[in-house]
Amino acid sequence: MIAIPDRLLDRALRRAAEHCGRPGRLAFTERQLYYETDRVLFPLHRGPRRLRYTARPLLAEARFAAALARHPELDVLPDRPAPPAHRPGPEGDLYDYAFPRLLVCQDAGIAGMLRANRLHLEGACPVLTPDRLPLDERLLAAVRRADGAVVHVLHDASPAGLDLFVRVRAHAGPRLRVRTAGLLPRHAAALHLAAPSGRPRCEAEELPAGLPAAERAWLAGGRVAELAAVRPARLLRAVLRTVRGGGFAPPARPAAPTRARDTGFLTWPTP
Repeated sequence: MIAIPDRLLDRALRRAAEHCGRPGRLAFTERQLYYETDRVLFPLHRGPRRLRYTARPLLAEARFAAALARHPELDVLPDRPAPPAHRPGPEGDLYDYAFPRLLVCQDAGIAGMLRANRLHLEGACPVLTPDRLPLDERLLAAVRRADGAVVHVLHDASPAGLDLFVRVRAHAGPRLRVRTAGLLPRHAAALHLAAPSGRPRCEAEELPAGLPAAERAWLAGGRVAELAAVRPARLLRAVLRTVRGGGFAPPARPAAPTRARDTGFLTWPTP
């Protein structure tokens, strides 16, 4: 990691917090602020769009944590929200209604950020986390009652993220469409995201065969692109567009993350 004076780091942290909150004072997590601070200090993401690449983050996480502790005035959501007193989600007679869309988010911090920014209200879409698996049968019945209902799975570009998609699809059963709404290595490269390395490795053969060989090698080598690496405003805009469009999109192919279209939801053009 590169040595950075505290004064420079603190200035970058404040600027990154301003970036994360735009527009309209968005709520964001500590991890999202970490990636934005890394971008402010080391703008490797500004490379030409025609080039596809990821880069490892250069800001030491311990230095970031120390800087954040020096600025308690920054209103930042935790990466690991405290578990609620009861399981969040639809309660009681709400199960009697139909939910046209459902979002299962791999990262609990990102799920909390989406809720804090009212995505579940604007998108009319309950936001759940993997701890809710297996999904309540009453909730599944409510989703099945809606015409053209879709379950979206929002995940990192990682073996664990792909596995979550497979688990949700298996539990939802053949009557529900399940779509990947998460990152794949190609999306991370298109967005020039920072992708930490050193995660547990796996064999390329263990990953979905439909992924291109280069992407399987990228994942097998221990690289991960986290949802938190996507800027908050872009992530919110993309997820909201995805869930709002669930009822208007053409029928999904037999769901498989390996067959996601090349222009995934995180690489769609934005204003």
